[in-house]
Amino acid sequence: MKITAVRAHALSYPLDQALWTAHEALKDSSLILVEVEAGGLTGYGIIHGAPMKAIADWVVRFGEIIDGDDALAHEIIWNKLFMLTVPRPRAMFGADGLVPPIARSARAQVMAAIGGIDIALWDLKGKAAKMPVYKLLGGQNRPVFTYSTGGYYPRDATVHSAAEEMAAFVAMGYRAVKLKTGGFSVEEEIERVAAVRAAIPRDTLLMLDLNAAYGLNDCIRFARGVEPYDITWLEEPLHWYLQPDDYVQLAAATRIPLSHGEREIHRFTVRDFIECGAIKYLQFDSTRAAGFTESIKVAQLAEQHGVYVVPHHSPEIHAHLVLALPDVGYCVESHGSAVRDPLPHHVFRDRVTFRDGHIHLADTPGFGLNIDWQAVERYRV
Repeated sequence: MKITAVRAHALSYPLDQALWTAHEALKDSSLILVEVEAGGLTGYGIIHGAPMKAIADWVVRFGEIIDGDDALAHEIIWNKLFMLTVPRPRAMFGADGLVPPIARSARAQVMAAIGGIDIALWDLKGKAAKMPVYKLLGGQNRPVFTYSTGGYYPRDATVHSAAEEMAAFVAMGYRAVKLKTGGFSVEEEIERVAAVRAAIPRDTLLMLDLNAAYGLNDCIRFARGVEPYDITWLEEPLHWYLQPDDYVQLAAATRIPLSHGEREIHRFTVRDFIECGAIKYLQFDSTRAAGFTESIKVAQLAEQHGVYVVPHHSPEIHAHLVLALPDVGYCVESHGSAVRDPLPHHVFRDRVTFRDGHIHLADTPGFGLNIDWQAVERYRV
């Protein structure tokens, strides 16, 4: 199966109002849809990242480099593209016929582009084999536990306004919810968490996503303040520049398990967080960086260390990975409301089926992505 075409479609759906995490404003729901054609089949990949034009341009450039390659050789293609990020003999000025070593400033966009192509190759592989991806990995279909994320900060947010939203998710059938935190003071955030816990049943799991809001000392103070509210994990608790050793100190100071990995873009930094022993949940996101091939590798390392795999976002992709990990594949993230993340609800028909706190995958070959091309045209940028 020789690759004959690679395309990228940048899509954006403006939100009615900007929503904030503790770190940044979210003004739209966006994604890049990648197409890879080979052997009369088309594989689809998903990318979440910015700037979208830069990522889409890299997808197209990489498509020219892998044109004619074997679409089933995903490891070879992944390595071929990844090695463009480092110096190569006589590669200056692109003298080896590829591209010059890619500037370090472009690495995040390049890793996102590699990820989108790689996901599309796995979709192709499943379609060629006439199997869902989880079955290619040796997994077995079953309901996959999921949680719904909310508690973003609109302009009029108060310490109590998220409680009703979280309770609404439970009323929809979710048995676990995740609250965005870190946007107010430590004391106000502790009050926010208390309000949410009071609004949902005690047996509903409650995760907290801090979006890297705290330094070590403030995070310890926050963690100890919310410990009475049965928190399942603290996600991305520390500032972006803090390292595994800082997570070790935090883990020693609280009984709440830590979750990390969403912002990492390759297995080599993920390895350090896993091996330091501080995190219990791994959230690597193959749609943000590096793709499904890399997520398999970090998931296998997590399995060896007893770390649960709970991929960030895109349940239609990541549920396949969870299904292939019977011991540590724990759950996937959903957005119970299309208000925060409407674009996937419009672009992907029959995205996933939600029932009784779980999502259910069909036995469709590949990732089972059924594209609404009218929606693609409507939201193209």
